[in-house]
Amino acid sequence: MSAARLPDVAGFDPSPRRSRQDATSPGRRPDTRDASTEDTSRQRAAGRGPAADVVALQERLASWLCDLTVLHGLTERVARSDSLDTTLHELLRAGAALVGAGRGLLALCPSDGRGPRRSVGLGLAHGDIGTLETVPGAAPGTAEGVRPGCRWGADGVPGAEVGPGAEVGPGAAAGDAACGGGTDGGGGTGGGSSRPADGASDERPACGTCSGAGACAKARGVGGAGAHEGVGAGADGGGFGDAPLELVHPDIAADGSLPQRHREVAAQLGIGASYALRLATAATGPLGTVVWMYDQPAAPSEHQRQLARHYCAFASELVARSLRQARVEREARALREALLPTRLPRVPGVRLGVRHRCGARGGGDWYDALVLPEGALGLSVGGVTGGGPGAAAAMGRLRASLRAYAVIEGEDPVAVLSDLELLLHLTEPARSATALFVHTEPARRRLVLAGAGHCPPLLVGEHRAELVETSLSAPLGMLNCWEAPSAELSVQSGETVVLYTGGLLHRTGDTIDRAFDKLRRAGARAPRAAREDPDLLCEHLLASCVPDGAEDAEDADDAAGTDPGHRGDIVLLAVRFD
Repeated sequence: MSAARLPDVAGFDPSPRRSRQDATSPGRRPDTRDASTEDTSRQRAAGRGPAADVVALQERLASWLCDLTVLHGLTERVARSDSLDTTLHELLRAGAALVGAGRGLLALCPSDGRGPRRSVGLGLAHGDIGTLETVPGAAPGTAEGVRPGCRWGADGVPGAEVGPGAEVGPGAAAGDAACGGGTDGGGGTGGGSSRPADGASDERPACGTCSGAGACAKARGVGGAGAHEGVGAGADGGGFGDAPLELVHPDIAADGSLPQRHREVAAQLGIGASYALRLATAATGPLGTVVWMYDQPAAPSEHQRQLARHYCAFASELVARSLRQARVEREARALREALLPTRLPRVPGVRLGVRHRCGARGGGDWYDALVLPEGALGLSVGGVTGGGPGAAAAMGRLRASLRAYAVIEGEDPVAVLSDLELLLHLTEPARSATALFVHTEPARRRLVLAGAGHCPPLLVGEHRAELVETSLSAPLGMLNCWEAPSAELSVQSGETVVLYTGGLLHRTGDTIDRAFDKLRRAGARAPRAAREDPDLLCEHLLASCVPDGAEDAEDADDAAGTDPGHRGDIVLLAVRFD
């Protein structure tokens, strides 16, 4: 009768045991299974076995997967941000959740010096940020001539921005961490020096963990015990040499390396501890500093810091992308603004006011006020079809041409627009434009106007608010030969004529008839102060007709989700007769 066969179980040998002497007898190969059996016995005696190792590995993989899922979700939220400010706020909020902080401050200052420079707070009132701005930045080692708020290390590497007033030393020594500052090897405060500690060469940092000279806060003696927080290329934070530096102050009140003013402000704002990281990318270099603040002495765990480093490394790329987009938009707006009058002329008998809002898809609307011979005043508003830099360039050419025609034939608005239409046919055959030109005689309070597919002016006075009747006509560039009769208007003292573009009507969200009626009713309800000041009247009409009209047109569109086709410019030009 054969013996029962034992089941095959991982780590167990079902074969009969042999003595060590038999296993090693001459002519026979040693059986290595005895060694594995003894190892298994030792593992079981220690309370763990292969099954426990598998479980531990599974738990570790699950933890990694959870971390990756969290980082992916937070990074995706930043990637969906549609503006630089939104990106910065989301980065600050997500980082606070990762490290368990309640407050934070992000100071943006790209190292290339092109801006924009700004500070974003989380859980901080404006007064709190102002208090942080009172903390002076220690400046030994700072290069001369560098603008305030951006400090350069002694080795010439640009530091990250701690912004004017974002010198957040007590809040996390953000200026110290990101700008290579903090304290030097001797314990004195350094304001932007990224020099390694005494005894460390420029080629190799004092701490073997960090990749760059001075990148390790521990090597500089910053923050006391547990304050080694440099992350370099060999660390697990970034994958590039300019990975974010980090700095931990677990107990600011007890940290003697910080200046007295830093500790005083921290106590005033109730900041007990802080954790700071530098934002940087391999392509752009340092972008700024982010610091999270704790109400009580505390420090994020190594796991939290690792997640924060990874997150900031990914988010820095998205900040750089948003930064490039913000610069393009800023430069485009600057170009559009440069093509418009920098100031309005002063003419006896009238006062002028204007409001101009650039839309995301706009750039082609203009306004102008030009002093003409014999004390006359020429006013014009209009818009070129299309949007973007091309429309802005075409608008600038048409506006400059209209000014020339107005000087030559200003008394006849129809002739001015006819010449402009001919120029448009010859130079911009693929475009059309609307325009309204008004020849004004302030002494007589008399206006002669002609429009090409443009909205009728609004007349606002103490006893009336009405739309001025003008002849119907096609926009410029739509017909082979444009011509339309002019209209004359006489106004009373104290009345105001408002010229505007179609963007004001489109942004009401109503049909064109309702939009005209809404504009007329807004003029009728204008308070006395607005009727007496053309600037205030423009502001009143804008706020009454456009939701959030006092804000930028692009932001209002993004919030309301309106049709991108209606995201054009808004222009209001008002002339009040004294």
